[in-house]
Amino acid sequence: MMKFDAIDLRIMAELEKQGRMTNSLLAEKVGLTPSPCLTRVTRLEKAGYITGYRAKLNLSAIGELVTVFTEITLQDRRMATVSRFEQKLKTIDELCECARVTGDCDYILKFVTRSVAHYCETIMKIVDEGSLVDRYFSYFVVRSFNLGDRGYLDELEQPA
Repeated sequence: MMKFDAIDLRIMAELEKQGRMTNSLLAEKVGLTPSPCLTRVTRLEKAGYITGYRAKLNLSAIGELVTVFTEITLQDRRMATVSRFEQKLKTIDELCECARVTGDCDYILKFVTRSVAHYCETIMKIVDEGSLVDRYFSYFVVRSFNLGDRGYLDELEQPA
């Protein structure tokens, strides 16, 4: 793994908030000239710290979509079961996020679907996969709101 410094961290924090800003603006925000800033961005991309750039979508403007968070508990936690389950998840287009967690369940999944019926069809693709899922609980989002342009890296201290 490559070492990075406070300027690299600021570059990543700025790009996390707005990945489409020009290199000149980014350089200005982090206190560099454009050429060394672009060199650092390229180095961070090649090292795998920056893995892509995406657009934030306003899903409510697109249509009446259903967002569902689902807790999944597996039948067992053997490596073969975990591997099969995670491979199955990679085939589900409606799955937006997935986290393996500690606590009362094994995974928390986030789905965006066209309707409740569409979610039911989608979750059954996972649940019906033989002997993987013990139980699941679904939480339908009734309201979500924007927290503004907050980045995860803004509050991190300089790495050791």
